[in-house]
Amino acid sequence: MKKISIIVPCYNEEDALLTFYRETSRIIKGMGNEYELIFVNDGSTDNTLDMMKQLAAQDEHVTYFSFSRNFGKEAAMYAGFCNAAGDYIAVMDADMQDPPALLPQMIELLENGEYDSVATRRMNRKGESPVRSWFAHKFYQLINHISDTDIVDGARDFRLMKRDMVDAIIEMSEYNRFSKGIFGWVGFRTYWLSYENVERIAGETKWSFLKLFKYAIDGIINFSQVPLSIASWGGMLMTLAAFVLMLVIVVRRALFGDPVAGWASTICVIIFIGGVQLFCLGIMGQYIAKTYMETKHRPHFIIAETNKDGVKKIC
Repeated sequence: MKKISIIVPCYNEEDALLTFYRETSRIIKGMGNEYELIFVNDGSTDNTLDMMKQLAAQDEHVTYFSFSRNFGKEAAMYAGFCNAAGDYIAVMDADMQDPPALLPQMIELLENGEYDSVATRRMNRKGESPVRSWFAHKFYQLINHISDTDIVDGARDFRLMKRDMVDAIIEMSEYNRFSKGIFGWVGFRTYWLSYENVERIAGETKWSFLKLFKYAIDGIINFSQVPLSIASWGGMLMTLAAFVLMLVIVVRRALFGDPVAGWASTICVIIFIGGVQLFCLGIMGQYIAKTYMETKHRPHFIIAETNKDGVKKIC
């Protein structure tokens, strides 16, 4: 019987944590598999850590890691991957938007031997604002078009993977992580399991529109060089346009003796070209900043407290 490790990143999830623990434990015990629940406290400011300690004290299947500060969900998932002992490893949110009831079906699909990963995707975005849903849909279209990774529209981080796939993910130790892209980049045979969107059972989402937009930009930069190409082609087109306009002005002056038009249009052109230049510099700056962070070789996370021995506390 395969052992299952379930990684649960948590940031201020005190209202949902107990419900998640009870439901997930009930379903896994019913399957008869050996298992571990790895709760990762990502610098929560509420009672999330205390609840983790209580669960660990009463259930030997529970392991908790508590970061020294908030490192983000990507770091929490990576910490779980680096320390999971299971043959099958899953990532789930504690807010019950990732239904534990899907786990038996996911296990069955993996044990059939045809797939290395079972990933979930939402069939709809019920409960989200139309604007947010529209931007999310366009992001998936864009990143699949300009990058060499495959990300399904509506994809969740909730997935169950075999050990080999997780080992490959761990080897991708880049500091600027975008797991949805990493899951697609490493390949392996993946089955996409669709389900109806489920709203949070408690609390509020930690992902504001601005944070999601920034996360999308990170994903594009991490997995595509197309923005750099856009900057290069944009620069060449602007140079060509400026050269053509210069010829037009020279010809007009030579043939018709027309004076150059007023300063207002000239200023507008200068401001426009300056804006394009700054935009292109901003794109290059983003790539340089990512490279700068990678060269520092800073750890992805620092675990300040845990109930498990032999843990990779800094990685």
